[in-house]
Amino acid sequence: MTAREAAGHASEAAAKALPDLTLDQAEDDTRTLARDYPRTPPGESYRRGLDLLRLAQAMLEQTQRPRQRDRLYLQAGSTAAIMASAAFDLGSLSSAVSLARTAALYGEVIDHHPLRAYAHGALAYLAYWDGRPSDAVRLAQTARTFTDVGDTGRIRLATIAARAHAHMGDRSAARTAMSQVEQYTTGRRDELHDGVGGEFAMSAARVAMSNATSCLLIQDVAQAESAAEEALELVQGHPAEERMSWGSKAAVDLARARLLRRELDGASEAVSPVFDIPSEWRTLGLRERLAGLRRDLTAVDVREATVALDLGGQIEAFTITGAGARSHHALEV
Repeated sequence: MTAREAAGHASEAAAKALPDLTLDQAEDDTRTLARDYPRTPPGESYRRGLDLLRLAQAMLEQTQRPRQRDRLYLQAGSTAAIMASAAFDLGSLSSAVSLARTAALYGEVIDHHPLRAYAHGALAYLAYWDGRPSDAVRLAQTARTFTDVGDTGRIRLATIAARAHAHMGDRSAARTAMSQVEQYTTGRRDELHDGVGGEFAMSAARVAMSNATSCLLIQDVAQAESAAEEALELVQGHPAEERMSWGSKAAVDLARARLLRRELDGASEAVSPVFDIPSEWRTLGLRERLAGLRRDLTAVDVREATVALDLGGQIEAFTITGAGARSHHALEV
């Protein structure tokens, strides 16, 4: 009877499987979600991601084959990671943290280091946006310990580490992290940051945009202006939606750098195109940058200027609606 029971259990496990074509389609859908993310409003990305995550979780209950389960855990983790980005853009930090941790745990189940590195990097930037810069530094350091991560993933982690150190006020460490980007030219790739790409990728425009913010945080105004201008130049080669989502952030940072040099007209010129962005693209990151610009406008020597008053009013009107709803003062200079 024991032998029969064992054989029966084995037969049941062997029968509990899914057609590989079904998994292929689910993986294709997740890749499309990631690649479309920079060109899709975050609310729509979140809804699509939720459907895919539920599908992956349901399919995990339908197969006992280790190879298929590994594929589904990777799909579920990748989807959760993209949803974390969407939740952040929509202004829900608590949901973003939960989803990033979910992605990290799925990556741990299958020992997938690129996914674990991405998820810990996400947790790092969520920490500094939530006013926990020391946790951000710790998480960024953890993210950089994972192996089998290609150059693209390493570049992303270096920019996150730079921002984390900048939020801590550690100018030297922030500059060191930014300079490390140039070291990652080995040609190494991984299946997530390079094979899937999209939201997992890290273009030169995105690096420059992040560096502009880091430089503002460490009060390197000249370098912030230079990095923001570089980001705006590089993003011109991207699709319109990416120019809108990434370029708008660089435009606000450029305006802040110019304002800190008391170039009020130049600041107004830089930020002017941002006010035409549709409400579904007014993400948390963009709104917080504008909040920083609004605070800068209260400087004694410019706050009574007509341009400053008009610009402040435009910022307030802009932030009434949008995808991002929280109000953390994450970009204090």
